[in-house]
Amino acid sequence: MKVSFFSRRAAKNAGWLVAGRILHMALAFLVNLLTARYLGPSNYGLVNYAALYTAFFTSFATLGLSSLLLKDFMDDPEGAGTTVGTAIAMRLLSSTLSAVTILAIVAVVDRGERLTMTVVALYSMSLIFQAFDTIQYWFQSRLESKYATIATSVGYIIVSFYKVLLLVLGKDVRWFAISNTIDYAVAAIVFLGLYKWRGGPRLHISPAKGRALLRQSGSFILCGLMVSVYNCTDRFMLKHLLDEASVGYYATATSLATVWTFVLSAIIDSITPGIMQAHRTDRAQFVRHNRQLYALVFYLSVAVSAVITLLARPAVSLLYGEAYLPAVMPMQVITWYTAFSYLGVARGAWVVCEGKQKYLTPLYIGSALVNVALNFLLIPCWGATGAAVASLLTQISTTFVFPLLLRPLRPNGLLMCQAILLRDVFPKRKKTDNSQRKAC
Repeated sequence: MKVSFFSRRAAKNAGWLVAGRILHMALAFLVNLLTARYLGPSNYGLVNYAALYTAFFTSFATLGLSSLLLKDFMDDPEGAGTTVGTAIAMRLLSSTLSAVTILAIVAVVDRGERLTMTVVALYSMSLIFQAFDTIQYWFQSRLESKYATIATSVGYIIVSFYKVLLLVLGKDVRWFAISNTIDYAVAAIVFLGLYKWRGGPRLHISPAKGRALLRQSGSFILCGLMVSVYNCTDRFMLKHLLDEASVGYYATATSLATVWTFVLSAIIDSITPGIMQAHRTDRAQFVRHNRQLYALVFYLSVAVSAVITLLARPAVSLLYGEAYLPAVMPMQVITWYTAFSYLGVARGAWVVCEGKQKYLTPLYIGSALVNVALNFLLIPCWGATGAAVASLLTQISTTFVFPLLLRPLRPNGLLMCQAILLRDVFPKRKKTDNSQRKAC
């Protein structure tokens, strides 16, 4: 059975994902722009400082299940109700523990900073409601991502109106901190409603299923924590080595440089089911589809990053004002991070299909250590730009250098290298013999 790299149904599914993320991007860009101007670099940096705690604990709160659920739904569609119910229950427990742990850490690290503690507490509550986005993987396995798009869009539209209202009323930073929680709470309600409306199987909680999922996700949890270390180290160190304003500049640079990456996410999410199907039916197609996905992600990222590098200064000046000009240089660096970061995301399908999850552990431990060391060295010298350089170098190491050093992951590293060199990426044309040509 031959599997299409991008079937018509997958293309339609991707269309919904892209449309939803365009809406999110447009709203987020406008609202965050107004919010950043209103709050100023320091308070905007404080909100992003709170966001880093949530981002750090997301890997534990999700229990690494996001990398497994899609394959589980495809392999065992009859047990979907048990899988969804069990996964939500597990994530509710881990999310609650994560939120409590965040409060304990902030009480020590930022002792005496009451505003910081309040903002972090309000923001971290969103982890609990994120448990219900488990349902999106059930929709994705059925190539029905439009329903997940509807759920997340409703939540984001409501929270966007909420933020605009705060701007009109002149509320302080604490009101903005709880907006993320409102977003996920609304999306959770819509997710549950659409799941029931689409005939989703009755939810069950199975301890046996929970243990089975945890056995498979153990490596992903640890790897996720290591990824969180090098994703959050920069903002954490900027805040404690410099100030909140530096966090604000870095957050501005990151948000502008990555505003378009919803396209990459939609492409990867839509192509992944086809790659997993090819793994079961046609090994050659599986290898080629991975190579094609890597090439598409890399060259699309490089093209967009080149444009962002050229337009960084006028974009920051026009959109955020002179106060945010220190974000220009970090933005010109961090944009090149995208190509390597999303190659790592695209690698997830290969890792799951080949059962190489456990080998990600040393990969990400090494990456986390490298990132911490680079941030310590570069932030005191170059500030937010140093953090951007540290992130870029770390991601290059994670995507190419370390996988080539680890024998079990070396085939994937070679696949990525072949994709960048465009080797065996395009379908080969079938040769026609002379007699056929003459007949034509």
